[in-house]
Amino acid sequence: MSLDEVRLRPSALPDIVREKLAAVADVRGDRATRVARSGGKSYKDLIRRRTGDAEDAPDAVVLPDSHESVRSVLEICADLGVAVVPYGGGTSVVGGVEPIRAGFEALISLDLSRMDRMTDVDAESLLATFEPGLRTPRAESLLAEHGLTLGHFPQSFEQASMGGYVATRSAGQASTGYGRIDELVQAIKVATPAGDLVLGRPPASAAGPDLRQLMVGSEGVFGIITGMTLRVHRRPERRRYEAFIFHDFDEGIRAFRRLAQEKATADVCRLSDEDETRASLTMSGTSPIAATYLRLRGYGKGCLAIMGWEGKPGDVARRRRATVAVLKQEGALGLGAKPGAAWERNRYSGPYLRDDLLDHGVLVDTLETAAPWSRIRTVHTTVADALRVALRDPGGSPGPFVMCHVSHLYETGGSLYYTFMAKAERGREVDQWEAAKVAASDAIVAAGATITHHHAVGSEHAAWMQAEVGDLGLDVLRAVKTRLDPAGILNPGKLVLP
Repeated sequence: MSLDEVRLRPSALPDIVREKLAAVADVRGDRATRVARSGGKSYKDLIRRRTGDAEDAPDAVVLPDSHESVRSVLEICADLGVAVVPYGGGTSVVGGVEPIRAGFEALISLDLSRMDRMTDVDAESLLATFEPGLRTPRAESLLAEHGLTLGHFPQSFEQASMGGYVATRSAGQASTGYGRIDELVQAIKVATPAGDLVLGRPPASAAGPDLRQLMVGSEGVFGIITGMTLRVHRRPERRRYEAFIFHDFDEGIRAFRRLAQEKATADVCRLSDEDETRASLTMSGTSPIAATYLRLRGYGKGCLAIMGWEGKPGDVARRRRATVAVLKQEGALGLGAKPGAAWERNRYSGPYLRDDLLDHGVLVDTLETAAPWSRIRTVHTTVADALRVALRDPGGSPGPFVMCHVSHLYETGGSLYYTFMAKAERGREVDQWEAAKVAASDAIVAAGATITHHHAVGSEHAAWMQAEVGDLGLDVLRAVKTRLDPAGILNPGKLVLP
């Protein structure tokens, strides 16, 4: 669709509101800016834009440049009944920035991209403070000047923002080693319609419940994160990535459980199931000689593992020895550094490949969960089967393809990350996708797994929050929202449904 063809309703923002907002922040209402903020990167968002549907786009995009500016915007919108959807990098794949009006006549997108500074760095204490709109490539560049890194490398790395990571309780590809973002948050500053919250005293406190964690993962529903102090790391002197292959997924799961429980993990630990391994080897152009070699060794239908170690050279060597010892004891065959280096080069290419597949009429999306080691194999099979049944084409076209990998390890369990694709039904893409999403989410809940491990809740997982936290837990979250956002203007339809 060209921009001129996109369906866009006239702005419903009253002039008096626009004038008040313009006095405290930059306000933009042109067609291109509104359309660009009409959603994130969920499958529904992409299909809507590709079919020219931006009817629900925000009525204006407001760009504050400071905490005080954000607070003023929230005060105006709360007083005049305007919904506010915070927008960082726009990479949510679960409807986290979908402009849901929920009864409000007017809605703005609060674009935080002008708040893009690293405001403080304490290299001695390994702490750095950031504004929410700073994108990670720039953050890494600023930290590198001090010999530091955040160590947070999700697939959305090139576009995602620091505030978005904290607001969604993000995990990165190297989080097994560096830690999830919730483990890195040391202090946080939040603007809410009811006032400001400044939380956290590094390195630790026993002063009651940790209210920081109430804001981490809150998805802009309780307030707008305007600053965060994160634990950072010394920049690694050496990075080493290698590939291994197991006879089957069960063998790899056993090895990964041992790695986690024996504290022998690499910083990156990624285990593909048989289908994902087949796809990876096919796309990488594995030579017939290499394929024959693997088959003769008994790994013809094996499972690929990518392992990565980062740090000082001596530390990398020591940790690698401990990891490889466990892998080989459990049956892994080493494939060397070349496949590992290839994975590192292409680690952020997935979202762009999805766009290409959509061009060719393929329904393609991802979802993720986490489960204890004792149930992870059952969850893996149950969810994959649910997706295959939901996406089966009664017309007999090639069936759906579902693949999965484990990418985050804990002593108690691991995450499962699925990619699924099928022939898209033209005109019914969203209905087809929703059937698969509901089937998979129901299967996840029935298997006792978590409805999300690192993609957050957004609008797409909100219906399953009751299974995650219970009725009383939902009441607690609603009570927090009522106290901090009495008018209910912040990111309607996300995290906790009314």
